[in-house]
This record gives sequence, structure tokens and C-alpha cells, in this order.
Amino acid sequence: MKLILLWLFDLLRRFTRTLDLPLLGALLALMTIGLAVLYSAGDQSTRLVFAQGSRFAMGLGVMWALSRLPPTQLRNWTPWVYGLSIVPLLIVLAIGQGKHGNLWINLGVFYFQPAEVLKLSLPMMVAWYLNRRPLPPRFGVVVTAAVIIGAPTLLILLQPDFGTAMLVGISGAFVLYLAGLPWWWFGAAFASVAAIAPVAWFWLLRPYQKDRILTFLDPESDPLGTGWNIIQSKIAIGAGGITGKGWGEGSQSHLNYIPEHTTDFIFAVLSEEFGWLGVLVVLTLYLFVIGRCLWIAAGARDGYSRLVAGALGLAFCVYVIVNGGMIAGLLPVVGVPMPLLSYGGTSAVSLLAGLGVVMAVNAHRPVHAR
Repeated sequence: MKLILLWLFDLLRRFTRTLDLPLLGALLALMTIGLAVLYSAGDQSTRLVFAQGSRFAMGLGVMWALSRLPPTQLRNWTPWVYGLSIVPLLIVLAIGQGKHGNLWINLGVFYFQPAEVLKLSLPMMVAWYLNRRPLPPRFGVVVTAAVIIGAPTLLILLQPDFGTAMLVGISGAFVLYLAGLPWWWFGAAFASVAAIAPVAWFWLLRPYQKDRILTFLDPESDPLGTGWNIIQSKIAIGAGGITGKGWGEGSQSHLNYIPEHTTDFIFAVLSEEFGWLGVLVVLTLYLFVIGRCLWIAAGARDGYSRLVAGALGLAFCVYVIVNGGMIAGLLPVVGVPMPLLSYGGTSAVSLLAGLGVVMAVNAHRPVHAR
């Protein structure tokens, strides 16, 4: 019996040797909370829970597989991964079907959102390009990196998916920031975006996107129409108080006042049912995940690994801030899911895949830096 236990322990150790256990523990805690809130938000639907659980299982499998690959191998594959991830963006423009206001690819069993893959492949590609060049990057290098970032971002905007395009572009910009690009570059980029904002308003933005911005500025101007989402979300957050109404007792979600309460606005359900204490627990777990990614990046053995791990950690932070600000009425509604809480397959798998790359960086860095 003892020999069997020792064999099982050794097998488990070999299986998990490339996984960062503190990071994995925080992710499992977030996924467990996400499934519990989804069960309540989905009117105790086990179908939703099993569907999301299967996607988590798939994502964990991809995460484990990627964690076992040396960063040098990931770096060599990066141009191919980046190129192949752009192909579906072209396909979706031709045969994509409308879902949540955007174009997705219907695979029969589930809908595939190709833009989600770019959240991983784009920062990897920018890091690959900058890896063998002097840092901080010079003007010509920055221009080329901007093209690498801008091409897929534009394709995502054409779907149209402003929220994902923004997050994909930011993930690439984080690589440039970590590479030492001065702040004034980002200030100039922001000024350029502000300068073309009037053109975008009249020629690029769809009517529903304009409504989201106007509603953000004054949600009470149309409380029963475009302002309904934000108003009801804020009511749910306030109704939760300190300790919440209790699991499954959220009236805003169960009476269908909160829109998209299993996807984009699921954090409002969490706030109402578990209160500020529940929110604090989840935000603490998010903060740990972000901090762990940055700590791993700081100890990376090469520039590519450091840039990728750091950018993915900072991008994870932006996902949390954008969704949290959206449901609290502090940012416009842009359809960004809350990581590992919102119902959705492509986003969950791509997120866990990215964290698998971070774990690969950790597993193959110097022992004294772990």
C-alpha cells in the first residue's frame, strides 16, 4: 500500500511539475466561484454549469500542455501562431454569424470567437519581434510593432467588436511599455486617437456603440431604454450591501432586471448575492493572479519570456478593470467578460492558455528565482 501511495505521489509530482501551484490554486478558486455564481444567475441551470465546467476543463488541459513547453520553443512557434490566428479573423468577416452584436464562427457545437485568440498571440508576436532588437525600441522598430498590433485590431473592429479590439491593442501596447518605450509615445498615441475621435464618431461607430457612449455619460436620460443596463447593474451592486442577500437570492438577476446576467454582467450578480465581502474575496484573488504573473515575469531568464509574461499579467488586470468599471457605470458598456466568472468558452480557454504560457516561463527560469 505504501509503495502504491509513493508511486501515485511521484506520478502527481511529475504531472504538475510545470504548473505554478499558487497561481493554479487562485485560478481554481475563481473558477469555483464562477460556477457557483453562474448556477445562481442561470436559474439553477446545471446545463450552463456543466457546459462552462467542460470549457474550464479544456482550458486547464491547454494550460497544462503549454506549461510544459520551453519558452524557446514557444518563441520559435510565435510567428506561425500569430499568422494562423489572423486567418479566422478574415474568415469570420466572410461567413461569420451575428452573436451579441458581433460576428462569430458557428462550429455547430459552439460559437468560436476568433478575436479572443489574439489576446494571446498578439503580445507573443510583439515580444518575438522586440526580443533580438535593442531596447528601448527605436522609431522604426516601434512603427513595425504598431503595424503588428494595428492589423488584427482593425480586423476585429470590422466585426465589429470594439471591446475586444481595445483589449487586444492594449495587450500589444503593454509589451512596448515593458520594453522601455517612453511615456510620451503613449501620450502621442492617445492624442492621435483623440484627434480622430470625431471622424470615428460619424463614420466608424455603429448606432448601438454611440448609444453606449451617450448612455455612459447620462444613463438616466433613457432609464427604460439604453440606460437600463447600467442603472439595474448599479442597483444590484448597492442592494448587496456588505454581506449580500445570499446565494440564489438576488432579485435583480432572478427577476431578469439585470441584462446578460450570466455573461457580461455576472459580476453584478456576485455583488448582489455576496455583497462587498464577496467582491473583496474575488478582487483579492484577481490581484494575486496579476501579482504572481508580474513576479514570474521579473524572474524570467530572457527578454521574450519577460515581455510575454508581464504583458499577459497586465492585460488580465485590464480585463478586470474594464468589466468592473462597466457594471459600476464608471466606463462605457463594451461587452467585455469578467475573467473566469462570465459564461463563455473561447474567452475562458484563451485566458487559461495565456496563463499556461506564464507557467511555462516560471517552470523554465533559474531555480534560485522561483
